[in-house]
Amino acid sequence: MDLTTPVDPVATTLLFREARESDLPVLVALMADDRLGRARENPTLPLAPDYAKAFQAIAATPGNSLIVAERRSVVVAFCQLIVIPYLSRLGQARAEVESVHVRSDMRGQGIGAALMAHVVALARAQGCGMLQLTSDGSREDAHRFYKRLGFKATHVGMKLPL
Repeated sequence: MDLTTPVDPVATTLLFREARESDLPVLVALMADDRLGRARENPTLPLAPDYAKAFQAIAATPGNSLIVAERRSVVVAFCQLIVIPYLSRLGQARAEVESVHVRSDMRGQGIGAALMAHVVALARAQGCGMLQLTSDGSREDAHRFYKRLGFKATHVGMKLPL
């Protein structure tokens, strides 16, 4: 799939915008809407104050944004896009997309592909020469999805809990 062309007809049914703090309950619910998220997120209202604190920090950081996809005024997907200045590759900026989530009852309808195409366009518009992401090693469906979009597993990601 070519991420540079519009995804039809799904993309035409979606509105993409930056998240608002009032979206937080839906965003946290989306993160908790799978096997891994259920173990690490808490969508119970009222939300833990750290979610609002993190949202505010993201919103205040240049080059860092939460992008939502709405269908009929309902948030159905979101991700975080981070533009990172880099010294390598002749100082070309790159973008990182993280925390890609589509409502479980709406997966397989092209919403994720449309969201990723939108993110690619945003990254290009900000001068990025590369879009990178990480995905939990156990998310085999997600890995197939990203490969179908043209991503290649070129690196080994490692994490150190602090």
